[in-house]
Amino acid sequence: MPSATDSGVREDEAKSGVLPPVQWRPNLALFLMTAVSVFVTAAVTDRAFNEAIESGASFPVALLRDATLMHATEFTVSLLAILLAHEFGHYIAARIHRVDATLPFFIPLPILSPFGTMGAVIRMRGVITTRKALLDIGASGPIAGLVVAIPVYLWGLSHSHVVPASGGGSLIQLGESIALRLLDKFGGPQVAAGMDLELSPAAFAGWAGMFVTMLNLIPVGQLDGGHVAYSLFGPRQNKLARWAHQAMLAFFFVSLGGYLMRDIRLGIGFARIGTYINASIFWLLWFELLAVLGSLAPNKPENPGEVHLSARTRLIATIGLAWLGGLLRDHPAPILEVAWFIGLALLLTMEVRWGSLRPSTLLDHPPTDDVPLDPVRRGIAIITLALFALLFMPVPMTL
Repeated sequence: MPSATDSGVREDEAKSGVLPPVQWRPNLALFLMTAVSVFVTAAVTDRAFNEAIESGASFPVALLRDATLMHATEFTVSLLAILLAHEFGHYIAARIHRVDATLPFFIPLPILSPFGTMGAVIRMRGVITTRKALLDIGASGPIAGLVVAIPVYLWGLSHSHVVPASGGGSLIQLGESIALRLLDKFGGPQVAAGMDLELSPAAFAGWAGMFVTMLNLIPVGQLDGGHVAYSLFGPRQNKLARWAHQAMLAFFFVSLGGYLMRDIRLGIGFARIGTYINASIFWLLWFELLAVLGSLAPNKPENPGEVHLSARTRLIATIGLAWLGGLLRDHPAPILEVAWFIGLALLLTMEVRWGSLRPSTLLDHPPTDDVPLDPVRRGIAIITLALFALLFMPVPMTL
């Protein structure tokens, strides 16, 4: 659910101080479609809705139950408030720096996304020429989003309920990041052994906002974190970005290996490998998505002699692995396990031969001037990257 900002400044317009008229009609249409998408997704995943369906109620009747309407509205308003704050943080900073930027284009994705949306994109043209502008535009979105997301999460925690632990697995793991631990300690109810915390819709929306912020603050390429890190470190960031990107792949193998080693010690062997692949695959998917975003990013440095693994090939291979992993989880079979690992080996071989596991400019950031940040902005950059660490470590939020 990335919230992308395509780097850019129209130098002629920036110098003249004149920006083109703001187009808003398609943005408004997409925002309204996203609001409906988020609402419907929240409604059909609501407990009251599913209880009504199980009792024999028709879809429209179940959807119009008071509890379902209230919960879906609470989630929709909370999440969209966070996303709007994030996007307009970018937009306002861009306008202050005379950057030709569009209003955010929201991306509806009902049901397939657990949030009903894939976030939003702000389009900017040209090249951002100063580290100061890069820092302001890159950091403003995550900070503005967190200013809304944290109070929303805390308010939602106060309206969440402690319930008996069901023992059922969830596709969404809130993680044990430092930020969540602190917020839960100071704002959440005590949860005794054998009990679990059922988040209110607002708390889940606040968590979703922090999840989106964490992803965007990964210091890679032209994500928000990549902008901030480049404004602080300059060209050295390109090497750091490659390390951060490859760390996503390492997290996948560490997670999967940790699960399997535990079961081997318990004498279970590989019986639950499908479940563990799906519990870990988020990091593999994000490793590939970052490579796709890098290959599609505008204004990225190019080496004329390089041959890149195409975004289409990456997407087909990654979607295939995700689909096969889901099939393996629901229908365990040795032949599916072998097929999945053969597919993984082929994808990684392509990444080594033509992709991001070889030295390349795939995730390099477009250059800016070499004027370092002033002390205040340097502090803001450090704080922003520290926020990523707080949201990510030691056990990050994940899907």
